[in-house]
Amino acid sequence: MNSSIFAIAQKEVFHIVRDPFTLAMALGMPVVMVLFFGLAIEFNLDKIPIAVFDANKSVQSRELIRTFSSSNYFLPRYVLGPGPALQMVDEGVARAAIIIPPTYAKDLRVFSGSDVQILVDGTDSSSAGSVLGYLGNIQLRANQKEFGVAGTSSAAIASVLPTASAIDVKTRFLFNPELNSRWFVVPGLTAVVIALLSILLTALTVAREWENGSMELLLGTPVRPIEIILGKLMPYGVLGIASVFFVFILSQLVFAVPFRGSFIAYIMACVIFICTYLAQGLLISVVTRKQQLSMQIAMLTGLLPTILLSGFIFPNEHMPDFFYYLTMILPARWFIALSRRVFLQGSGFFDVLPLLGVMCLLLTVMILLATKKFKKDVEP
Repeated sequence: MNSSIFAIAQKEVFHIVRDPFTLAMALGMPVVMVLFFGLAIEFNLDKIPIAVFDANKSVQSRELIRTFSSSNYFLPRYVLGPGPALQMVDEGVARAAIIIPPTYAKDLRVFSGSDVQILVDGTDSSSAGSVLGYLGNIQLRANQKEFGVAGTSSAAIASVLPTASAIDVKTRFLFNPELNSRWFVVPGLTAVVIALLSILLTALTVAREWENGSMELLLGTPVRPIEIILGKLMPYGVLGIASVFFVFILSQLVFAVPFRGSFIAYIMACVIFICTYLAQGLLISVVTRKQQLSMQIAMLTGLLPTILLSGFIFPNEHMPDFFYYLTMILPARWFIALSRRVFLQGSGFFDVLPLLGVMCLLLTVMILLATKKFKKDVEP
């Protein structure tokens, strides 16, 4: 090996050994991230909450519901009518609703067949696709139990039953009938882009002031820390809102994503969401005071959790308990849920008020943390 290359490599080794942060990043971070996201991300969905309205209340209808619950894919929750079942889906409490008609048992006896309606929440196309896949197996198993068909394939059922559809599950997707993936992705992608932009804006800009020494000049003025914090947030908040308008217009004109809910609630959520990530970026810059380090921490705490743990791609409710509750401190989780409800479900201001309340709480906590850390650093 060339001696110069060896010397440079040896020098870099000394640098790495003397820098515990770089060493920890190189060795520890991959292990932590693989462990963290490997445990949190789950593709196989089970215990999917499903609202059940049994208008027949017969032995046959109870057996059908038992088929759903025994599959371990679904977790039935009984309601007293189609309206409450639809409301549970609308509020996100249930992913789907089963409506069993009052003539279910009679239809099976007289006509050797009956229709069961299933309404599936289509705002999350990945979960809806999984539910649809599970329903096929459930339908085959229900026919097997009810009519004693040997085998679980549709061909076996068709050989015994002329209609080949003794228990016919008719599925209808709510809010996104065609399961258009763009309708599902664009509102969530908006949150990811805005979160990354907001957190980097303040993290890099304030850190640059620390590196250039201009922050000391600002601290020499009689301005209080909270005034500096809010003054730093305001211009970037305006920039963030402007970017939201551009993204919103893009989603309407290019991707044709329907917007059915309250525009005021959506704008309020955007303002709170942007300010929360601006405050997080400010907190990072106050702690690190270095642009490069700020960018790395902003990517780790802003981009990755927003993509992987916010419900943008993987449903939160199917994560292990620890990660499920951990995601509650992510503003993106609440903003993405609110965006999909406003865009696709047509939710009004009061429908999403609890989500706005949680986001306000997270914003308050983040501003208090940034102010306290900033004050602690500048006042001995």
